[in-house]
Amino acid sequence: MRASPRTLAALCVSICAAAPAFGQESVAAFYRGKTVNLVIASASGGGFDTYGRIVARHIGDHIPGNPAIVAQNMPGAAGATTSFYVMNVGAKDGTVLGAIHPGNILEPVLGDKRKVRYDPGAFQYIGNANNDVYVCVIRTDAPVKTFEEALTKEVIVGTSGEAASTRDFPLMLNRVLGAKFKVVLGYSGNREVQLAIERGEIHGQCGAGWSSVVASHPDWFEKKLVKVLVQEASVSHPLLDSWGVPKSVDFAKTKEQRDVLDLIYSQEQFGRPYVMAPEVPADRVAAMRKAFMDTFRDPAFLADARRLNLDVDAISGEEVQALVKKVYATPQEIVDQAKKATAAE
Repeated sequence: MRASPRTLAALCVSICAAAPAFGQESVAAFYRGKTVNLVIASASGGGFDTYGRIVARHIGDHIPGNPAIVAQNMPGAAGATTSFYVMNVGAKDGTVLGAIHPGNILEPVLGDKRKVRYDPGAFQYIGNANNDVYVCVIRTDAPVKTFEEALTKEVIVGTSGEAASTRDFPLMLNRVLGAKFKVVLGYSGNREVQLAIERGEIHGQCGAGWSSVVASHPDWFEKKLVKVLVQEASVSHPLLDSWGVPKSVDFAKTKEQRDVLDLIYSQEQFGRPYVMAPEVPADRVAAMRKAFMDTFRDPAFLADARRLNLDVDAISGEEVQALVKKVYATPQEIVDQAKKATAAE
């Protein structure tokens, strides 16, 4: 006997409704009893590590099957070591999640593609922990008090790597706007740069995430040890605006200068990206993306973030994927100028 159209329609609705539940159970069955390694592209103790570890503490509660989450630090090459590991070495089944640096996404655009052994465009983006605003912070006893003065007087800043924002950003300000930052290389990590600031070895640091600075050293501002010299961002931070801290883009004299600054600052829109390898099955990626966003709505996570003084403004994996695609579509002439602005000396 042939089924009526109404019966067939009801059957279709039933099957379609069951499909997501089946997919969810399939993901739960995979993750149940497993361990997910969250690989953090920085040394312990800094802002990236702090964000990575708070995500690791809570995201397992929101992944189907509730796997154990183990955070591990894999610093090196300004974060590129972790990007290479996630794409080329780590498991491709959904048990490796990378917390990479935003600069790792721009490196093939602004650096030497031949030296980059991973493809940021091929990553599956799980989400972004927050939109960041990068800043120059300097000691209050430094020889300059304003960014205008830094355009005429030398300021000594430290960095931890050749491809790090703490190197690229002050060099860019020198070459595009004519600032006088002297960049000191050789520090093993961001923590060591900040210790050098406290000891007075250097005046400060540029290209540092505001959320990382305020989370790691709220005492700096309470004690008036440092001040924020300038916001290195296209979109400013409301608190820094209320303090009267200017944006470096407002010192651009031409549209080309502004476009170059905007391209390099675009990485701040995906300030703390989380990625998986291209081969991870789509249902596990979808589940991880949902778990990431659910984590950032979790009252327990938010309470933890407040305790640690962290800015949390999560962006979905789909949105980050679209942002990366947009950056890779930047006109070549602007890319070439940005490369010159951040090239090694």
